Amino acid sequence: MAQATTSSWKKKLHEIIYEADTPAGKAFDIGLLLVIILSIILVMLESIPGMSERYYWEFYTAEWIITAIFTVEYILRIVVINKPSKYIFSFYGIVDLLSTLPTYIAILGGGHNLLFAVRALRLLRIFRILKITRYIGESNKLLLALRNSRAKILVFLYAVIIMCVIMGTVMYLVEGPENGYTSIPTGIYWCIVTLTTVGFGDIHPVTPLGQFIASVIMITGYGIIAVPTGIVTSEFSRASAKEVPVNTQVCPHCNESKHLDKAEYCHNCGNLLNE
Repeated sequence: MAQATTSSWKKKLHEIIYEADTPAGKAFDIGLLLVIILSIILVMLESIPGMSERYYWEFYTAEWIITAIFTVEYILRIVVINKPSKYIFSFYGIVDLLSTLPTYIAILGGGHNLLFAVRALRLLRIFRILKITRYIGESNKLLLALRNSRAKILVFLYAVIIMCVIMGTVMYLVEGPENGYTSIPTGIYWCIVTLTTVGFGDIHPVTPLGQFIASVIMITGYGIIAVPTGIVTSEFSRASAKEVPVNTQVCPHCNESKHLDKAEYCHNCGNLLNE
């Protein structure tokens, strides 16, 4: 009887924490999303000169309240799943841990001698912004587009790297050390900066031939920028045309979340999604 009761509340909590198909689940997600956004705003405000000293106790109290909420959330996510390691070592599990630990580590460090270390730990709280991605449905389409286009993008980057190596070497031979091109790596650096249309201006060609080559590289850069954008956009259009599952069902056994709509069994471990 006690085991059945335990299983019942764990199942209820699992539905609330891991799924967004129920009113309680949606309320939990929205509430957590608001806490995450508030936390990010506080981290940004705390970095403004004078704000941290002026509102020290306000920031301190708010941070501990937010940390307590994230701690409870992290513990509950571990408790309600049958295989906690699947969550702990997952991407979101690591993000949740990184979002919670800095406050505790800062307290354990203590002392004014570790002020800079504490500040660095506080900056780790910015990782909480990654927790927002799980609530953006369209991110699935973008991730699918990036995954499908990764081979094309890698080939494209390989071609760009080859071009930079060749043109960087050519510029080293044309301009030489007297014009700032002291080595081939320096020439490659200049080529990358020029090709990406950044143009820092710390190195620039002086000779007419070098200026002509630079002009060709700059014009080529505008065309190169459009290539990866077109690849990803094309794949994103294909992903949008397809019916992307919006099911938020998470398997209580293996923590797998990518299920088809109206699925009854987990495609990863085969167990029932709703027991």
